[in-house]
Amino acid sequence: MSEVSTDRVQGEGRITGTRVAKVTLGEAFGEFWRHPSPWMILTTLVGAVTARVLVGEWRRTDLLAPLVFVALFPVIEWVVHVFVLHWRPRKVGPVLLDTLLAREHRRHHRDPRNLPLVFIPWQTMIGLMVLTVAVPLWVAPAGPGLTFMVTVAVMGLGYEWTHYLVHTDYKPRGRLYKAVWRHHRLHHFKNEHFWMTVTTAHTADRLFGTDPDPATVPTSRTAKNLHGLDPSTGSGQR
Repeated sequence: MSEVSTDRVQGEGRITGTRVAKVTLGEAFGEFWRHPSPWMILTTLVGAVTARVLVGEWRRTDLLAPLVFVALFPVIEWVVHVFVLHWRPRKVGPVLLDTLLAREHRRHHRDPRNLPLVFIPWQTMIGLMVLTVAVPLWVAPAGPGLTFMVTVAVMGLGYEWTHYLVHTDYKPRGRLYKAVWRHHRLHHFKNEHFWMTVTTAHTADRLFGTDPDPATVPTSRTAKNLHGLDPSTGSGQR
């Protein structure tokens, strides 16, 4: 490898993290199914598909809500990442307002290579599964509601797989995945205030102004310690 290529790879490694082992896609896929949230989403998906087939009454209009959801998914990811996962604990009187998702996400940032921390906590998944079933069937007829439910489950499984794979030592290959890989790892290893989407690159972040040229962004001191909080208490500046 030339000196220029070596410098480029080392520079890239400093801002996107380095791999420590060779992992095949098959090995990564096998590990993926050792965690609870993929199985919980898959259970929802199988149930929704089965129910949708039994209900029948297919209409082209059933696809309207799913298409809107897919189109908005990068925006949904961005909003959830910024306002839910990066929630800063606040005290209201003696009560500390914090959430399991926010706490677990702070742990995820402290140790991005810890794979169990990559996945949505199973406690949260239970609530999401209930909402995924109840809300579509409450606001829409059974057929369209179930079609929407299938869409949400597919997108959720895609989110978990993409987020997980980015944090493994699997080497990016395809151009599209490499862009997603680099985009999310910049968020973890360069600056936590930018690059907030996970399954896409340069989409909602461009819309909301959080997709700068990495060369213009300083490396954050708090990328692994969100908000500069004391990890033991979840409060106060370090």
